[in-house]
Amino acid sequence: MDAQLDSLKFDGNGLIPVIVQDAANGQVLMMAYANREALDKTMATGKVHTYSRSRGRLALKGESSGHFQLVKAVLTDCDRDVVLFKVEQVVAACHEGYRSCFFREYQGGAGEWKIVAEKAFDAEAVYRK
Repeated sequence: MDAQLDSLKFDGNGLIPVIVQDAANGQVLMMAYANREALDKTMATGKVHTYSRSRGRLALKGESSGHFQLVKAVLTDCDRDVVLFKVEQVVAACHEGYRSCFFREYQGGAGEWKIVAEKAFDAEAVYRK
């Protein structure tokens, strides 16, 4: 067992929020959840694993796209109820084709969120099965 991971505070469903940040420039790439198994796999492989709530299973980030997240540092907050992975991102993090999942910006008074980033890849071509 890993005493550091044991000290994390998982929620009632056995999950903990995970923030993924670009180690080189600090850009927040995505937010996900992990269970203990996902954290163990991440530590063992050096690639981000999460728990997909919608699929109900462990997920290796990049398993479909090849856009892996290579872990450079692992941090937790003062309450130990959030994990931060600093990573080297291969291509992009967002399944919609953007480098970061945070590509929409609030515009007061506008009807829609404004897209403030360029696509990094063609999501339709990558995920078409």
